Amino acid sequence: MDHGHLPRSLHALTRLAVLACTIMLLTACSMGQMVVRGSQTILDSGIDSMNRETDLQLARDAMPANLKLIEGMLIEDPDNNVLRLYAAEGFYGYSFGFIEIENPARAKQLYRRCYTHAQVALQQAGINIDPEIATHDAVEAAVGKAGKKAVPALFWTASCLGKSIDLSRDDLSLVASLGNVAILMQRVMELDDEFYFGSAHIFFGVYYGGRSPMLGGDYARAEAEFRQAAEINDNKLLIVNLLQAEFLDRQRLDQQAFHQRLTAIVEAPDDLYPEMALVNGIAKQRAAILLDLEGDWF
Repeated sequence: MDHGHLPRSLHALTRLAVLACTIMLLTACSMGQMVVRGSQTILDSGIDSMNRETDLQLARDAMPANLKLIEGMLIEDPDNNVLRLYAAEGFYGYSFGFIEIENPARAKQLYRRCYTHAQVALQQAGINIDPEIATHDAVEAAVGKAGKKAVPALFWTASCLGKSIDLSRDDLSLVASLGNVAILMQRVMELDDEFYFGSAHIFFGVYYGGRSPMLGGDYARAEAEFRQAAEINDNKLLIVNLLQAEFLDRQRLDQQAFHQRLTAIVEAPDDLYPEMALVNGIAKQRAAILLDLEGDWF
């Protein structure tokens, strides 16, 4: 036996044993996480495919199963920030697109679920507050430290809480937190005002356009925000015009603008914005519903 080579051999065997044990531990402890994280590119493609869907009924039928799949993946990988944001976005889109008008009570519960996922993502982004109950000063201090990486969590937390408040206007304690929603969304504007198709501008268009000036509304600012959102999307995202009609035109009692804007949405070509065909399809469907309400509102 060549004793001179024994230490090197033992060292190699020791390293191999440590590596084998490490692989076994990783496999035993996080196989589920590895599968989940390896599937995220498939989820990305699935979301892109859903955004391009032109058949609203097909999309409506598919979304619940997709949402439950994401929640199942989160059981395996609860700290996965990307999945949390997908869940928040999915519950928001499903509620707004298909549930809110026909069943507001159910939509409110789904928006609460949306908010739960978004708030976890917010905490994972280092913002350890609950905007629903925190003071305005506490929220301002927390989000003032947030960087651009926190934008998605800020946006979806604000969006989900905002819709929950919108469907709970009889709950004064919840309505009081609307100011915190505006603080979160203002930080999104400061960090990346074009995030998610300029939706922070859309939010402020609704925020200032849906109230009379006596209650804090500002029609001129609302109009400017809607215009900015439209420009960001080359006037191809129909949801901008939909919400301008529903909130600003209606609040102003401008029936002509309301009718013209919604009619233009209904008549817009189906291939106006292929990358966001589903959202535009939902806007066209909702515009037709609002046109049916025109006689009741004006």
